[in-house]
Amino acid sequence: MYFIVVKFQVKPDSVDQFPDIVAEFTAATRAEPGNLWFEWSRSLEDPAEYVLVEAFTDDGAGPHVSSAHFAEGLESMRPHLVSTPKIISRQVDGDGWDAMGELQIG
Repeated sequence: MYFIVVKFQVKPDSVDQFPDIVAEFTAATRAEPGNLWFEWSRSLEDPAEYVLVEAFTDDGAGPHVSSAHFAEGLESMRPHLVSTPKIISRQVDGDGWDAMGELQIG
């Protein structure tokens, strides 16, 4: 699977509306057959930073970045960002989340 984490630094006047700004892009991506998850979080240390954690099947990443909603989604974000997003994108073994071995509950 492809595991991707992206950090977005959002302009102060767009921070609170950012989830609405990316809602259509998020819904379209989650509907893709190759999408495993697409989850947004807001940083506890920097409230102007949103973090996207996403994963795709090995065959799903290519169609995602070549889709029309991918290009449209990035362009819809552009005027609301302070800087170029930072990304980590890696192909890893597995097809989902594993239980944390160091902290078992129950």
